[in-house]
Amino acid sequence: MQKEIAGGVCAPKGFKANGIHCGIRKNKDKKDLALILSEAVCNVACVYTTNLVKGAPILVTQQHVADGHARAVIVNSGNANTCNADGVEIAEKMCALVEQYAGVPAEDVVIASTGVIGQPLPLEPIERGMGALVAGLGANSDAAAEAIMTTDTVKKQAAVSFALGGKECRMGVICKGVGMICPNMATMLMFLTTDAAISSEMLQKAISADVQDSLNMLSVDRDTSTNDTLCIMANGLAGNAPVTEDGEDFAAFCEALHALTSAMCRKLAADGEGATKLIECRVQGARSRQDARLAAKAVINSNLVKAAMFGADANWGRVLCALGYSGAALDPDKVEVCFCSAAGAVKVCENGRGVPFSEETAKAVLSEKEIVIDVLLHDGDFGATGWGCDLTYDYVKINGDYRT
Repeated sequence: MQKEIAGGVCAPKGFKANGIHCGIRKNKDKKDLALILSEAVCNVACVYTTNLVKGAPILVTQQHVADGHARAVIVNSGNANTCNADGVEIAEKMCALVEQYAGVPAEDVVIASTGVIGQPLPLEPIERGMGALVAGLGANSDAAAEAIMTTDTVKKQAAVSFALGGKECRMGVICKGVGMICPNMATMLMFLTTDAAISSEMLQKAISADVQDSLNMLSVDRDTSTNDTLCIMANGLAGNAPVTEDGEDFAAFCEALHALTSAMCRKLAADGEGATKLIECRVQGARSRQDARLAAKAVINSNLVKAAMFGADANWGRVLCALGYSGAALDPDKVEVCFCSAAGAVKVCENGRGVPFSEETAKAVLSEKEIVIDVLLHDGDFGATGWGCDLTYDYVKINGDYRT
C-alpha cells in the first residue's frame, strides 16, 4: 500500500534536480532546461513514441540505455530537436556537457527535448546555463517540472512511499503534456525516480505493462508526437532485497508505479490544450480487457463527444457512435450509459436505447470541471478507464499560432 508524499523526483533517496532559464525560449520568465541526477548509478528502462518520425534525443537515449543503466536526465523545452540534420550531434553534445559540469559519463545520460519540430537547436544557451543548472541541484523537483513545460499551464509532479520487504521505498515523477496526445504511448515526457532496488529487466516489464492502462489510455487531440519518452531510474538506495522476478514485491512496485502514472494521466488530460474539463470514460462489462480499452479510447478520442462535453450537451448518441466504430466486440443492444460528476448522475441510455432524463439535470452534471462517462456493456467481466478533455475554441487558437 502506498501513500502520497512531497518531493516529486527528489523524494527518493539520492536524487537531486533543478530547472533554469538558459535562453532557448525567448521569454525569460519561462524555464527551459532541467536536470535530474542520482548520486548512484541507476537501473533504467524507457518507453518511447510509436511515431516513425523520432526526435534525435530518443535515438541518443536508446543507445545510452542499451546496457540498462543511467545516472542523469537532461531535458530542454522550447525546441524538439527533431528533423534537424545536426540533431544527434547536438543531443550528444548536451550529454557531454552533463559530463563536463556534473561528472556523469555522457553515456549514462538520458536526454529528451520538447517544443517546436524542425527548428535548429542552438547549443550555446545550454552551454552557458549548465554551470548554474548543476550548481543549483538539490531538492528542486518543482523547478525541473516547470522547466519541461511547453503549453502546460500547471506543473505536474507527485511522489509516493511504499514498502518492499519491510524497507520503505519511494518513487517520484514529473511530466509534461499537454497537446499532441493520442492513446498510443501518449504524447508526453515523463520521468520517474525510485530508490527501490529492482533490475532493469523488471523495470522494463513494469512500465511496458503499465502504459497499456495509463499513458496509452490518455488522449487530447488524436496526434502522436515525435518525442514521447517515459523513463524510470532506480538507484537501489532504499536497501530492499533487489526485485528480480515476479512476486509480492514486484506487485507492490507496480501498484506504486500505477498510482503515479494514472495520477499524471488525470493531470495531463485536465490540462489539455485549451481544455476546460477532464473527461474520464469508465468501461465495465467488456468481453476482454482489450475490448474495454478499445471502447474507452474511442469515446475519449471522439471529437464529437469532446465538443458535446464542452457545450454541456448530453448527446449520448455520440458515445454510442464511438463505441460502434471502436473495434471492440460488443452488443449495441446491451449498452448502458450514464453521465456523472460532482453535481450528480444521470442515466441517458439503457439497452442501446434512450431513456427519459431531465435535460436540466444533465446540463448541471456536464457543467462541472470533471465528468465521468460510465459505459456498461453487460457482455463480460473486463473493464478499462480512459482520460481525455473537451474540445474548445482555445485549442484551435493555441495550435493556430504555436510557432509564433
